[in-house]
Parts: sequence; C-alpha cells; structure tokens
Amino acid sequence: MDRKSFLKGLIAVPLVSDLPKFIDSSPLNHHAIGSTKITNVKPYIFKKALYVKVETDAGISGWGEGDHESTSVLGLFIEEVLKPIFLKKDPFDSEYLWHQAFFEGFENGSTGLNPGALAAIDNALWDLKGKLTGLPVHKLLGSSGLEKTAVYGSYGRRKKGGFKTPFEMAEEGMGFVKEGYKTVKARMQLYDRDRNPPFNFTYDCIKEVRNAIGEDIELFVDFNNGYTSGKAIELGLKLYEHFNIKAIEEPVSSLNYPQLREVVDALPCEVNAGEHEYNRWQFRDLIITGNPDCLNLDVIKCGGISETKKIAGMAHAFDKEVMVHNTRPTLATAASLNLISSISNATKVQEFSGMRPELDQTKLFKNSLKFENGFLYIPQIPGLGLEVDEIAMEKNKLNN
Repeated sequence: MDRKSFLKGLIAVPLVSDLPKFIDSSPLNHHAIGSTKITNVKPYIFKKALYVKVETDAGISGWGEGDHESTSVLGLFIEEVLKPIFLKKDPFDSEYLWHQAFFEGFENGSTGLNPGALAAIDNALWDLKGKLTGLPVHKLLGSSGLEKTAVYGSYGRRKKGGFKTPFEMAEEGMGFVKEGYKTVKARMQLYDRDRNPPFNFTYDCIKEVRNAIGEDIELFVDFNNGYTSGKAIELGLKLYEHFNIKAIEEPVSSLNYPQLREVVDALPCEVNAGEHEYNRWQFRDLIITGNPDCLNLDVIKCGGISETKKIAGMAHAFDKEVMVHNTRPTLATAASLNLISSISNATKVQEFSGMRPELDQTKLFKNSLKFENGFLYIPQIPGLGLEVDEIAMEKNKLNN
C-alpha cells in the first residue's frame, strides 16, 4: 500500500466517540476509579459489637466490623488516632493506609486495641472498593472459585453465674447437628486464669457431647489456653482414645509457643492455634516455634482482611491450612467468607456459631448470608455481601 492510499484509509477510521463503548464511561465509574476521596470514618458502638462506616465524596459508603471487646474504647481510638489518617485519601490506597494507621497506633499496642480497631476500617474499605467497582470482595482479592464452605457449630461452656453442665453442652451440640452441621466444637473457656482444672471438667463434658451427637459427627475441643503442656497432652490423649476427637485448639497459654510445640509433637490429633495472634509477625513466630497444624485467623481482631490475607499466604508457604476464628454472625462472617474464598489453603470446614439471636445484630441488616444444610455460601453481590439498614444502625447504637 502506498502512502496516499494509507492516508485515505485513516480518514475512514471512526472517531473514538463512534467506537462501541466497551468501557463503562459513567461519571460514577470515572469518579470511583480516579478521584474518590474518603470524607468520614464513623464508628457505630454497641455493647458487644463495633461497626465502622467509611463515607466518600462519591456518595457510596463501605461498612466493616471490628473487635467486639471494649467497644467504647475502640470507637474512641478510631476517632482520635486512626480516622485522621484516612480522611481525604483514596480508598484504593488501602495497603499504604493500613501501614500508616498500624504504625501510628503502634505505641498503643501491636495486639488487641490497635489491630482490632484497624480491622473495622480495613474491612469497610474492602466493602467500599467492592461497591465502587461492582465486584464481590473475593473477586478483588483474587477468587479461588470456592462457592460454599462447610461450617462447624462453635459454642462455649460459660454461662451467667458459672458453667453449663455436661448435659447442657450435649444438648447445645445436638442443636447444631439438627441444623445440618457435620462438625461441632465445644469450647471449655478456661483461659490462663483458670489453668489446670480437674480433668473431669473437660472429660465429662466431651463424653456427654460425643454420646449425644454420635460417632459420625466430627468433634473439636477448644481448651482455651486452659492447661500446661503435660496436662494438655495427658488429657488430649484420653479424649482422642475414648471419644475420637478430631482436633484440639489452643491447649496451652497463647504466650507459650515452646509448650505448644510439645503438645503438637505428642498428640495424634490435630492441634490448632492462632486466635490470640494479631499480626503477621506473631504468626511467623507461632509457625516457626509452636508449629500448630492449622492457623485460626480472625478478620475482626487481626487488622482486617488486608493483614489476614498476608498471613494466609505465609501459612501456605509452610504447608499450613487456615481456619477462620469467627463467632460473630454478620459482617465478620461476610468478611471471613470473602477471605477464605480468595485463598487456596482454607480448611474444608470453617467456624460459624449460627445467627446468635442473643447478640441482637441481624436486625441491623436488610439481607442475610445464605446458610443451608451445614454450608455457608460465598456472597456474590458487590462488597462484602451484606446491606446495612442505616436507620436501624443509627437507632440502636450506643453512641447516640
């Protein structure tokens, strides 16, 4: 083709405005991707729950859940320490913002308060980014293709004024089985301050639970840091031999990784830990020294989805599976589902304590997550997957 013919051909090419619009050029899309700024970070405090709303100048907000301990203190920490870091910033710069916030609050602790408050904001940012892009969060994170996950019924022994009887624990375990759960976890809720109670405290409880649920249901036992290594090994062997338990969680103090390693090496069943680790550095030491079989990650305690995703990747390199620690029924569960459906080393069964009507939280949302016959389904709508009823949230919060 000569130069003259080539130039004539160019004239015939349609203008850009005449080309098919394969790319959404709506004002919202341009604004969302290019210039959205955070205008407010607003904590919503409840007696046993903390939610955060991240507002933007695009008119779209994201919602996240943080730690449920000392919620008034967490709300104040968000307002005074973390919020200024996020104002007027691009929500898509969340990796940068996470590190700025974490180390701004570092003097207040790398565990507990700081990551528990930051988790609420980080989870809200992921919800926001999903809504701005029209994608579920697990798609933004890189979906593993998981559509649903089996869940286990998790419940504790403490009640007002003391502890439930072994028969009460057995009855509660059966309640989960009747709802379709194939795995249950009985939490002894001993903690460090009640260490090494008589063996019958745990043994008699698990005996009744196993008798009630039958042999076909998997049984996990959470010692909740309640024993020293020698006692944990002795009791663990008895429970495994007599009741065929599948796993023991946090058998010794979460502050004692060498003793955890002793238990891991001695027991034939799985030993899990991680509920009381709050950042990647703690999990590094937990893996190297304690060497649990499975890591329990909590997206509302451990800095949010951004940090737990990194920890899951590190765990993968050590051939460790990941199981979420999650006893909350709404946004924490939604965030957990989006996390596990974006990694390849999630266990086949994940923690879910049911809708827990005693927490009175489901009324704050217009929809609910899909649970069916022992399975939770991964949300497929933009964001984390739950739509907040903002009128109910405003009406019921404590900080009115």
